[in-house]
Amino acid sequence: MKPHEQILLSAKTIAVVGLSRDPKKDSHSVAKYLQEKGYKIIPVNPSGGELLGEKVYTSLSEIKVPVGIVDVFRPSEECAEIAEQAIKLRPKMVWLQLGITSEKAREICEKAGVVFVQNHCIRTEHKRLAGTGF
Repeated sequence: MKPHEQILLSAKTIAVVGLSRDPKKDSHSVAKYLQEKGYKIIPVNPSGGELLGEKVYTSLSEIKVPVGIVDVFRPSEECAEIAEQAIKLRPKMVWLQLGITSEKAREICEKAGVVFVQNHCIRTEHKRLAGTGF
């Protein structure tokens, strides 16, 4: 099993950066899926408030609890800055969703010893690993 697969199956808490209030958006449906699979979701969205029954943090820097994975639903050009904030939380992994790539974010994470995944859907990968198909 690859390191990112082990982390995905063993992590308990996932900070979801860019979690949308719109249930039709991928960030919302993916976070809801992960929550239904037993993960504690920490929504990160500048609007604050509450989402999926959880307090919404306006930035990663506000989070004071351990985070296993930082899952990112933001444009590629924002990912280096997000990676800089993410590594301060000491997550095991930073995951950029399908269609999102950033070599600078990869360099930041790898230098900090944080596993990095880009351009993959965490829900699809979880379903594959859990044997539930697509």
